Amino acid sequence: SFDLRAGCVDAPARLAMSAKAQSGYGTSPFNPSHKRGELAELKAELSAPSHSKKKDALKRIIKRATNAKEDMSTLFSDVVNLTQANDMELKKLAYVFVMQYAKFQPELAILGVNSFMKDCQDPQNPLLRALAVRTMGCIQLPEMTEYLLEPLTKACRDPDPYVRKTAALCIAKLHDTSPETVQEDGYIEMLRDTMLSDANPTVVSNAVAALAEISYSAGRNYFRVTMETIGKLLQALNECSEWGQVAILDALAMYQPPSFRDAEMILDRVKARLSHSNPAVVMSTVNLIMKLMDLVTSPETLRNLCKRLGAPLVTLLSGEPEIQYVVLRNINLIVQKRPAVLSSDVRVFFCKYNDPVYVKVEKLETMVLLANESNIEAVLAEFKEYASEVDVEIVRKSVRAIGRCAIRIDRASERCVRALLQLIEGRSSQNGGYVVQEAVVVIKDIFRKYPRRYEAVITPLCQHIESLDEPPSKASMVWIIGEYARSFENVEELLDCWSGPPRNTFLDSFHEESVMVQMQILTATVKLHLMKSTAASAEMLKKCLKAATEESDNPDLRDRGFIYWRLLSGSPEKAKQVILASKPTITDDTGEMDSKMLDKLIGAIGSMASVFYVDPDLVRTRASVMASVEQPDDDEDEWRKNLEQARHEVARGPQPVQATRSSSSSGSSSGSESSSEASDSESGDDAPALPIPLAAVLAENRPGRQTGQAGIRVAAGLGRVRGKPCLQMMIGNFSPGPVDGFAMKLNANPFGLEIEQQLQVPALSPQQSYTCKVFLRPNVNRSGQPPTNPMILQIALKTSLDIFYFDVQHLLHVVLTEAEPMNQGQLQQLWGQFPPDRTVTSTGQLQTAASPEAVASRLKMANVHVLATVQGADQVQMFACCATVAEPSHTIMAEVALQRGGPGIRVSVRTNAAPLVPLFQGLIAKLLNVAG
Repeated sequence: SFDLRAGCVDAPARLAMSAKAQSGYGTSPFNPSHKRGELAELKAELSAPSHSKKKDALKRIIKRATNAKEDMSTLFSDVVNLTQANDMELKKLAYVFVMQYAKFQPELAILGVNSFMKDCQDPQNPLLRALAVRTMGCIQLPEMTEYLLEPLTKACRDPDPYVRKTAALCIAKLHDTSPETVQEDGYIEMLRDTMLSDANPTVVSNAVAALAEISYSAGRNYFRVTMETIGKLLQALNECSEWGQVAILDALAMYQPPSFRDAEMILDRVKARLSHSNPAVVMSTVNLIMKLMDLVTSPETLRNLCKRLGAPLVTLLSGEPEIQYVVLRNINLIVQKRPAVLSSDVRVFFCKYNDPVYVKVEKLETMVLLANESNIEAVLAEFKEYASEVDVEIVRKSVRAIGRCAIRIDRASERCVRALLQLIEGRSSQNGGYVVQEAVVVIKDIFRKYPRRYEAVITPLCQHIESLDEPPSKASMVWIIGEYARSFENVEELLDCWSGPPRNTFLDSFHEESVMVQMQILTATVKLHLMKSTAASAEMLKKCLKAATEESDNPDLRDRGFIYWRLLSGSPEKAKQVILASKPTITDDTGEMDSKMLDKLIGAIGSMASVFYVDPDLVRTRASVMASVEQPDDDEDEWRKNLEQARHEVARGPQPVQATRSSSSSGSSSGSESSSEASDSESGDDAPALPIPLAAVLAENRPGRQTGQAGIRVAAGLGRVRGKPCLQMMIGNFSPGPVDGFAMKLNANPFGLEIEQQLQVPALSPQQSYTCKVFLRPNVNRSGQPPTNPMILQIALKTSLDIFYFDVQHLLHVVLTEAEPMNQGQLQQLWGQFPPDRTVTSTGQLQTAASPEAVASRLKMANVHVLATVQGADQVQMFACCATVAEPSHTIMAEVALQRGGPGIRVSVRTNAAPLVPLFQGLIAKLLNVAG
């Protein structure tokens, strides 16, 4: 076991150390004294008789609170008094301030209720009634709920539509604070049955948006689109605001018409939205039309719809680069599904000189998809022009695009090969090297597609063989030489061109090459011997096999060498049948996806899923929730729910949590959880587990350690599930081909975490991702070193593509036990015996107000057990403890003191394991959203 008494690491910046904190709170966190003169001046102006001075003071306060992030909560009571003013502008400013600071001063916010209630009943001014209801809805405090219900119910039936449309959105905000109230008091039925039938289109659109928001928050669909509802939505579509149109169009996209006549009726009503100036409206309309086109049976109608879709998409390409990128990503999906939409518009995708690189890359992809025999000349001319640009990425992708066109269009392959030769012969000094490197790779693919058709190209390639210095291009050239060894008289000399210094053979530098090149050299040497069985080739083969089997450390290379050796030791004729057999022709499927995934992404046009090309089921959006019929209850959906909750965890801060667990376990989609079903009671208590937020730990452009291949993306997070440390991962394949053979290994770590059961991931096709859980057990794989800050778990992921290494950061609660390490009496005794001078104290401020009960519940979720609470005049002291899973276990005792009526917090830690102190402080800061 490592020694945790070696010394204490500095605490995180979020909980700054304070020397005064041991004797009291001090001045900094709870009684700020800086700029007191300015605050006193603002306070005086708020009490001035002139409304103009009050307005100026409020504007300055709001500006400093929002732009400069200054704490203006000390002026809260003065601003609350201004909510009773008769001046409308002054009242609006006061309401804005109250909404901002109500969560920090909940007691004072309640003082403004009388003013809010009075304004809600104003008979003359509907704007004032709507403003009061909106403000009360934005103050998302449980104390405000009881005051809000009566005004909200009246506002839903207000004669003025402005008040009703505000009330619709207020119901969604109320659901965030008290979902039970919204469901039990009939507000959902009021939205669905009353407001959707409102005569005002803005009220209808806001009701749709509110139902979508509530469905999103609750994780179940409260909005049922029927044919009766369709008529109301289509009627409101033409008259509501642009964002109201987006909400309605997204709701219509969730409807499945019973017949093609109903689909054509909806199409006729929404086609006009394609000409809207807002790109969001256009993309939502495109999404709806693409889904309904699957139900249209008339070929003429389909042709007309394809023509109608092309023009608005082309128009959006004249917008800002960010909009162009989103539109281009969606266009690539649309073209794969229905190429006729933009088949005659390839020229609009020609790159402009001032286009950003990310826009040019997407345009190149679209041009490849739209290329055909009629436009290939223009497309090739553009690609050759791009190959002379300064940007290396564009040069490479342009050359690859020419090769892809050759593979995709049989009759244009000769023109593409001619274009590649022109680029090789006319290469410039600036980027010619990159052109040759990529040209060799794509020509190898062309040879795979059209065997023996373009052998004349080999001679020009051999003239530049010495300039190849990148593993993919060198491996491709060696493959060409080995495949066409019969066409060369000096094939041995060609293979010697990687010899380095003169008079050395390639075998002398064999071990300096990458594994990719070594593999091809071995295969080419075997092919050469089988095609031209000479003494020279036999000697080369002998040396190569010896280098691969006896001198190489790579197991894959050794295995291939032994297989060749065994084949050649038997019948040479059978070896020829195996090694020189005809190879299947290849096709270009780069960027393309299977039909099921394509249909999913087409149904999510305009969302994040259609931009990042990930499964829409893994990106929880309002549309995806509304598309579901019932609340998700299987393991995979439960995991996605936890993932979405984790994304908002830091922003929300501590929330009151009821100590209950879901009856369904948080399962995994992999076999790593294939053991017998464990009940949730395994954790030892009823506290809900903390969600595990996933973070990107491996980018698809990071090469592996062995062959240098890239294309694997991993997002991972570490937490506790069912009382055990659990690693959650999302693995994505972004390489050109399928990837399998997944295995995982953990590096030695301070708490000895090791995998319980080996990773089980199926083969992943290109653009496919997979989520899984891997349970860990402690005290197995110890490093004997103290933990680092932040805590890191080092992981190696082996695939058929390469071996990848990455780190996963995690918090201390992952290695804390569920069981209470001591009782209240033992804690009191040990706390008193601990030397006070070894107590580490830090102070900070809660970014979100929380009651002591909420804080205790939050700590319990992280296995930090509050055993005693002491109520004081100005503070609430909570004494807690926790213990690590290491053997021997290390105990941490802590005092968490909360300021009464303020955001201040003080954390005092006592433990003999000094390196755990900053880790514990970091855990508290993350759990309670504390800022130093």
